Amino acid sequence: MALSYKARRRWALVILLIGLPLYIILAVNILNRIERPSIFVELLVYVALGVIWALPFKFVFKGVGQADPDQRD
Repeated sequence: MALSYKARRRWALVILLIGLPLYIILAVNILNRIERPSIFVELLVYVALGVIWALPFKFVFKGVGQADPDQRD
């Protein structure tokens, strides 16, 4: 079942305000537990993790910045 526009907006807000900070904390803590790699490897890991977090939520964020398609003029 597809999410409505309002539901997608709400879920996007929850993901950005709660899920993303938790993901950042988790990623930093995991990388701090291993031996620190060179700065370039660490940068590549953080860039990759920064892109990977959004892929599962692509359907939620798609079209959220647009006008409500269900709203009548």
